[in-house]
Amino acid sequence: MIYAENILLCIAIPLVVSLLFLRGDVRRFVGAFLLGMAVCLISAYISGFINLTAGMTANDAAVFLAPVVEELMKLFPLLFFLVLFAPADRTMTMLAVAIGAGFATFENCCYILTNGAGSLPYILIRGLAVGVMHIVSVAALSIWLIAAKRLGVFSFPAVVGGLSLAMIFHAMYNLLVSVGGLPSIIGYLLPLLTAAALVFLYRRLPILSLPED
Repeated sequence: MIYAENILLCIAIPLVVSLLFLRGDVRRFVGAFLLGMAVCLISAYISGFINLTAGMTANDAAVFLAPVVEELMKLFPLLFFLVLFAPADRTMTMLAVAIGAGFATFENCCYILTNGAGSLPYILIRGLAVGVMHIVSVAALSIWLIAAKRLGVFSFPAVVGGLSLAMIFHAMYNLLVSVGGLPSIIGYLLPLLTAAALVFLYRRLPILSLPED
């Protein structure tokens, strides 16, 4: 058993203090990183409660429950920033990446404390797979919202559509890595390949390219 709240405090306190010495985008990134860790903890509370109430198996919860709860919780701060502060496109994507990185970092810390870190290859795979997956899903969602805003179609259906794609991507990853063998290898590669595709889209498609503001 681990005490996730205590782990969050241990990691968050130095970062909170560092905010006093930071300015500009660096401060925003660290703040959004902290927010991502908090979102991870809240998502775990919600998923755990639903899982216990519904009596779901661990595999069913990973495939059907976690993607819905986690991607929805990562969406809320993005919408908060977008609607209330209308940040520049580059800032919006930076905040999304920071939220995903904070979420992935805290989740990986809790996983390592629960299961140990004796296998370096598996730890590296988890960092490159799960860690990148959380960043990619929320970054892609932010790009979707930016594109919808630029095209003048930012609406509730557009937000739900982008959220649904993020959930499907997350669920597909969890399903593939739970099978083992070749599907598991494909699942581990999926976040890295998606990240490469996003970088390509940034540079090739004008509607998604993020100019320096």
